[in-house]
Amino acid sequence: MKLPADLGSLTYCLNIHPTQSWAEARAALTGPVAAVKANLSPDALFGAGLRFSAETMEELSDPGKRSELAAILREGGLDPLTMNGFPYGPFHGERVKEQVYLPDWRAAERVAYTTALADLLAEVNPEGALISLSTVPCSFRPNGGGAEAEMAANMIAAVAHMVELERQTGRHVAIAVEPEPCCFLETIEETVAYFRDYLFSAEAASQLAKFSNVTPGAAAKLLPRHLGLCYDVCHAAVEYEDPAASIAMLRDADIPVHKLQLSSALRVASGTDAARNALVRFNEPTYLHQLIARDDNGALTRYSDLGEALAPGGVQNGDEWRVHFHVPVFLETLPEFDTTQSFLREILAIHRKAPISPHLEVETYTWDVLPDDLVAGSVEDAVTRELEWVMVELTS
Repeated sequence: MKLPADLGSLTYCLNIHPTQSWAEARAALTGPVAAVKANLSPDALFGAGLRFSAETMEELSDPGKRSELAAILREGGLDPLTMNGFPYGPFHGERVKEQVYLPDWRAAERVAYTTALADLLAEVNPEGALISLSTVPCSFRPNGGGAEAEMAANMIAAVAHMVELERQTGRHVAIAVEPEPCCFLETIEETVAYFRDYLFSAEAASQLAKFSNVTPGAAAKLLPRHLGLCYDVCHAAVEYEDPAASIAMLRDADIPVHKLQLSSALRVASGTDAARNALVRFNEPTYLHQLIARDDNGALTRYSDLGEALAPGGVQNGDEWRVHFHVPVFLETLPEFDTTQSFLREILAIHRKAPISPHLEVETYTWDVLPDDLVAGSVEDAVTRELEWVMVELTS
């Protein structure tokens, strides 16, 4: 949906639905996505935050299925303005955990998947469209050390594809790297440093210049046009970022936020045995739920998953705990503890005054693993409520 006052477009991410196959993706677009559109935007275009697995993309190599997708989007009044190109493989119904980052940006498969998504987006969007494509934060942290230049080179190769795609089609696709706890790009400070030293460096501009047959100066301008950040509000809150300072840091570094993902995390203000016991029911086997604890001196301790944090010798009582477990954005508190909704409110207030990104995407992908008492009604009704909450925050 187009937001008022140049605040961009608001949608939600298809990754909350099973989309491992084309049949599942088609069912999501014609079912719950259509229902949310009917609730909120019956007579106008509604943004579609797409997510297609590598398996779905293989099926969509069939021209007939690509035509079917285009028809569903056109006839359904859906604007495919953004793509979640983060999860390559399965994302529902089985263990995902750290496998979600693979193949990472060390691998040619990640480049091929990203460019294939971009080609598809160019086909289903009108000329002149701006399209964001979010992706993994280089790699899971244990895998990225020593591969900094290799990952950057692969990203620049993908950017070169986006440059040529815009020349040929008039569609502007921007890759949006998504920092996440316990990944190679984790904090905004680390991300700014990596962009400065590798992705937006003179060497990167020189590499892109050779790929794209432009001058290094022109390449330096093309890099941020086609490469920037997906700022996930849940991830930033779990990292104890300062909302205003983190956005200012990105602006000062001239790193564009091509997509702003709107989500909230679990927050325990001061850990107790009762809170520890309450968190056990969120320790589910599908997704990675990183926990970062902060003590009274501000020191952070990171745990790559909730089970590790809750194990003997893990997270300490008395510290603040924040958990990467997406919860509905309209919930300020839960029965046992809080959420990081206040962080999200601050980000939306900043956006209202000075827009951060052209694309805003709600991404509560955990509906099928949330405790039953936190899921009220259908997923499409819950998503409608989330989008309505965001619109109120941006217009009140």
